[in-house]
Amino acid sequence: MSEAASAQVTLANSTALLPSLGPLLHEWLPRQRWFAGKGRPVTAFSLVSATEMLPVERSGGTAAGAGPGFLHLLVRVHQPTMPAQPPIDCYQLLLGVRPTLPTRLAPALIGHVKDGPLAGLTVYDALHDPRLTALLLERLRTPGGLGVLRFGRGAATVPAGLAPRVLDTEQSNSSLVYGNAYILKIFRRVFPGTNPDLELPLALAREGCGRVPAPVAWFESTVPEHLTLGVLQPFLHDAQDGWQLALRALAAGHDFGPEARALGRATAEVHTALAAALPTPVPPLGETDEQAAGMVRRLEAAAHAVPELVPYVPGLRAAFDAVTALGHRGRSRAAQRVHGDLHLGQTLRGADGFWSLIDFEGEPARPLTERRGPQPPVRDVAGMLRSFDYAARSHRPWNADWAARCRSAYCDGYAEAAGIDPRGEPELLRAHETDKAVYEVLYEARHRPDWLPVPMAAIHRLAAATD
Repeated sequence: MSEAASAQVTLANSTALLPSLGPLLHEWLPRQRWFAGKGRPVTAFSLVSATEMLPVERSGGTAAGAGPGFLHLLVRVHQPTMPAQPPIDCYQLLLGVRPTLPTRLAPALIGHVKDGPLAGLTVYDALHDPRLTALLLERLRTPGGLGVLRFGRGAATVPAGLAPRVLDTEQSNSSLVYGNAYILKIFRRVFPGTNPDLELPLALAREGCGRVPAPVAWFESTVPEHLTLGVLQPFLHDAQDGWQLALRALAAGHDFGPEARALGRATAEVHTALAAALPTPVPPLGETDEQAAGMVRRLEAAAHAVPELVPYVPGLRAAFDAVTALGHRGRSRAAQRVHGDLHLGQTLRGADGFWSLIDFEGEPARPLTERRGPQPPVRDVAGMLRSFDYAARSHRPWNADWAARCRSAYCDGYAEAAGIDPRGEPELLRAHETDKAVYEVLYEARHRPDWLPVPMAAIHRLAAATD
């Protein structure tokens, strides 16, 4: 066995690796935008897997050398149990290892290791190191395995030597852009099973739907169970984010109705393609009751975490009771796979006015089994309606007419393309919009408290409407 191979096996299987990194991760992890356990103390870490993508050099049997090394870790983070929160989450960490950090990598610093197999070395976020992220692209270009990691590729060939850069944006995952041609989404908090952000775009590509960029490569883990770790897709560099477009229209006093109408048509086309590509089961008897009960459970959990929500609980619950009453009257609609977290920030408009939908992961706070389950298409519609309201509330003064026109135009466009008007099911639409607003309250309270008044305004309106 070569010295490099021996070093790789030694480090990957070292029981001292995670304990030596633990003090650094205790400080670094809770500060990351994508860390879902904010507000709860970290009590322990446990190592799921460790893979050396680029072996850490050694000299004289100790960790030393010029580096850099590149470590891929799957780590379970243990935290106290709270309502609607798991006690253990699994995170994907990509770590660079060097004796010292160059100045350009200083913002990526995690810390200096004092003991264990990396004693004396500096650990940092590898996604900020172009040398290491270029190596990651090479792995994606060549299907195969590396330890517990498996790299897959579609029919398209990805060119070599594309310059990498990390996207510095707020999101629950991390993204790299290669050569302004491809974007790699790296899932930070990972769950057993295929991530919908790989599964659904692949299904849409097979169906010939051009509204969603088709995956060209991906990587996964096989231990201890199947986990989707990252997806490489074409980067629509000339497209503009729907959220920013809406805000600019508001600031300029422009009507956004035509764009909203076209976006409604795009949403309907994606729903139609998903219904053709994947099963559309008829909900079993009692499914509507369970759906409404899930909304009630989420409401109660959110009210437990956000006291401002408590006075509105009776009025909000009435919206969910109306869905239960629909089921008792025998009214149901076939469910299907949907986007699951649709809003203006998940859309891109090209220079030619063509709308694309991205980020099919669903709401990261919900279990993967729930995100992969069939849902009424009206759930996506409700998410977009909330997004128009969010945009209007973000502008001063609040432009209620702008939001109303966008909501109406979006539903008009959807009805034109789908042949079904989502406003024809007012109880279901209201319930899903309420459920989304409750989710927003919990999210903003945890991550962006300054934004909490935005969903709370919707909560006030929706509770009054159901009363």
